[in-house]
Amino acid sequence: NRDMKSYFANELLENIVNQPLATLEQVGQYDIKVNVSGGGIAGQAEAIRLAISKALVSDNAEVKSALRKEGFVTRDPRMVERKKFGKRKARRSFQFSKR
Repeated sequence: NRDMKSYFANELLENIVNQPLATLEQVGQYDIKVNVSGGGIAGQAEAIRLAISKALVSDNAEVKSALRKEGFVTRDPRMVERKKFGKRKARRSFQFSKR
């Protein structure tokens, strides 16, 4: 229930959200309402960018090539690696003591 300018205090994050619309030169043409949860503020901005891109493609399939060339239709596949047993974190081991 907050405006984008109050939610994203950083102007860089606002630009990330508006990138698909700016690429297609349609910045003021859509009224967008988004619910986002989880992750950090930068991850949420990128998730919103992906959602807006997919919505624009579903509205007009001709814009998909322009958005794909910029990389807006592709999801970021990186995930947090799980913690393994016998270790402190995913890869960090306990301190080794020779004696």
